[in-house]
Amino acid sequence: MVVVLGIDVHKNTHTAVVVDEVGRKLGEQTVRATDAGHRQLLRWTLRQWPSEQLRFAVEDCRHVSTRLERALLAAGQTVIRVPPKLMAGARSAARTRGKSDPIDALAIARAALREPDLPTAVHDEASREVKLLVDHREDMVATRTRMQNRLRWHLHELDPELDPAARSLDRRCELDRLTAWLAQQPASMVVRIAAELVTDIRDLTLRINALERELATRMTQQAPQLLALPGCGALTAAKIVAETANITRFRSEACYAMHAGVAPIPASSGNTTRHRLARGGNRQLNTALHRIAVTQIRLPGPGRTYYQRRRSNGDTTMEALRALKRRLARVVFNLLRTDTTPHTATLPTAA
Repeated sequence: MVVVLGIDVHKNTHTAVVVDEVGRKLGEQTVRATDAGHRQLLRWTLRQWPSEQLRFAVEDCRHVSTRLERALLAAGQTVIRVPPKLMAGARSAARTRGKSDPIDALAIARAALREPDLPTAVHDEASREVKLLVDHREDMVATRTRMQNRLRWHLHELDPELDPAARSLDRRCELDRLTAWLAQQPASMVVRIAAELVTDIRDLTLRINALERELATRMTQQAPQLLALPGCGALTAAKIVAETANITRFRSEACYAMHAGVAPIPASSGNTTRHRLARGGNRQLNTALHRIAVTQIRLPGPGRTYYQRRRSNGDTTMEALRALKRRLARVVFNLLRTDTTPHTATLPTAA
């Protein structure tokens, strides 16, 4: 008998509900979201059910579930990541109405039973480091964009005719020009704030560029095969590696495509046969594949040839684009599977 333990994760507590292979509730436990709480959960579970029968299903909220995943994987347990979107269907199908941590944990366990091909968590510190760097860079880019928007309003207040060109406020020459111009203006609070914003934007740009170079170096070492794919630059390759979090956790390329949200969903009825866009899956990974597809459509090559063939066969532009993204998911999966570098096999902590 297989026993699934669904865990609803939160910053302060984790609530676990155990179900059997037909979804009947067998037990419930709430522990603190600390190392001691994780050990308590393992002791409570292993006292009642053999380890070889256990499957841990964790809501895929990486910021609050990472430490729990590490503790479970270090104990030799199997950890299944359940997308939060699957919980809604499991809750609505249950006889118990409402929402609470035990209800959510029960929904997670039943979703894991219903979907046997969900990805599992694995040990891979290399991809986790890449994800942390990618997320950190994107946060800094977002912060810089907000600063640039505020700077534009201050510059407009000082001189409506001073309008820097689009996407020019991260260039050193433009920032130097603005610094010199602001130094010539009469002293005021607006001039002071604008000068400080220029300085902050320059500092952030240097750090963002340094992170981009670091990611490019890491991708040259970790995934050079992705960089050889037309349309896949260093940042896109880093996004793919970060969101994939070790390709070996996917049973097949079809599972990978489903995880990326590029597997078409059947939407046929009667004599009409069609597929529609999948709005689930990992949207960050989906965005990376979208960037590659759009670039390949624009440039001569196999991707553009495939896209044009789909269009000539009657597909709309969006249908042909979705088909190309599905094909790219297969290509990316096979490229990542051919990676034989030793770094992913030797690092001992969880993604």
